[in-house]
Amino acid sequence: MPTPAPPSITSSAGDHDPGVARARARVEGIEHKAPAVARLGSTVVRFGTASWTDPSLVAPGVFYPDRATTPEARLKYYASVFSVVEVDSTYYALPARRVAELWVARTPENFVFDVKAFGWMTGHATETERLPRALREALPNELASKKRLYAKDVPREVRDEAWRIFADAILPLHEHGKLGAVFLQYPSWVRPAAHSAEMLARARHRLGDLPIAVEFRHSEWLATAQRDRTIRWLRDNQMSFVAVDEPQGFASSVPPDTAVTSSRLAVVRLHGRRGETWEKQGTPVLERFRYLYSENELTPWVPKIIEIAGEAEQVHIVFNNCYGNYGTTNALEMARMVSSLLSF
Repeated sequence: MPTPAPPSITSSAGDHDPGVARARARVEGIEHKAPAVARLGSTVVRFGTASWTDPSLVAPGVFYPDRATTPEARLKYYASVFSVVEVDSTYYALPARRVAELWVARTPENFVFDVKAFGWMTGHATETERLPRALREALPNELASKKRLYAKDVPREVRDEAWRIFADAILPLHEHGKLGAVFLQYPSWVRPAAHSAEMLARARHRLGDLPIAVEFRHSEWLATAQRDRTIRWLRDNQMSFVAVDEPQGFASSVPPDTAVTSSRLAVVRLHGRRGETWEKQGTPVLERFRYLYSENELTPWVPKIIEIAGEAEQVHIVFNNCYGNYGTTNALEMARMVSSLLSF
């Protein structure tokens, strides 16, 4: 059977969507110490992407060597190049403790995972069939037959059990020092309101002492009249504010504010700047983030990252432009740019 060709990536985006071959050529000459990590005094700055299993990334000839054909081999190879990865599968379905144990065993001691919260935990809907059997059986009949459910529509004890299952499943990562953070990404329809402080405090209570990072997806959270309250709520709950780079000018656009709200961890997520698909209905996730940053676009983030590193014990730089090798290319470029001013 012939080997499939790498995904063809072409569009009118020009230099921001040049194809995997040109993206790969940009990093072939980069010299760096693997895994991608830099240090500012005692602060560790980690670089990585928001996925290591995306179909466009695992396609032959894109990022992984030909020998990396199993989930175990791919994770081991990824962890030899980068020092942090974001787990997104946990957003769609509650994780299993055994999977976290395998992640621990398959990665080096200094590698960490940022684990995205299950959809119910941040106000999203989830597919009923993806719920564990025990949770499905606990649902009233009129809810069990629905295709998708929001947490607000299910009994409180079912919601509470979902939080408990999630926290218990990722405990092996925390116990072995490999949990970077539980990543709470609130959707654009979750806006600041009278109950917002309670919402964040409740999340902190449910997750105990697990590290938490929060990303908002509506501009109101950082509006002039609201910003100080938002930052204070995060600091009060020892939650890390997630700084973002993303298209601006939309209701869901959050400005690239670099506030540090926890001395334990600061996070920067870079989504690309593909404005034409940012809020376009029906756009597949892969298309929304299909964007290769230029070095000129990355350069202004270097002094910001160094400034952030002066305020936190650990910094995670995570590229979410996960189409083909765009995210891995930009993560390696950013690591080189930061390390040129710091010490690898």
